[in-house]
Amino acid sequence: VQLQASGGGLVQPGDSLRLSCAASGRTFSGYIMGWFRQAPGKERQFVAAITWAGGNTYYADSVKGRFTISRDSAKNVVYLQMNSLKPEDTAVYYCAAGTNPSWYTFQDEYDYWGQGTQVTVSS
Repeated sequence: VQLQASGGGLVQPGDSLRLSCAASGRTFSGYIMGWFRQAPGKERQFVAAITWAGGNTYYADSVKGRFTISRDSAKNVVYLQMNSLKPEDTAVYYCAAGTNPSWYTFQDEYDYWGQGTQVTVSS
């Protein structure tokens, strides 16, 4: 199984970015796909998640209303659309895949991880 995250970059406050996570190596229909982020000196934290089959979405309070997670089943890609970016959104963003949708905020419940993509929000 491989998860390839991409789309990060340097943007100004208020700008938008779309991250992509290309998944391969198995069928993900029974999985939940998550995005986590880790800022320098801080622990990795949950950002958003989506069930592959039903498309149910979940968000951290800090990004609710600004970020949108979605998936393209035909392409096996999960997206994280990030709008109204703030400096505190600066972090390395990781995508992950797990089989326990009940515990989507817990990184230990995810079996597979991508390599991370850097998002920097700065003026």
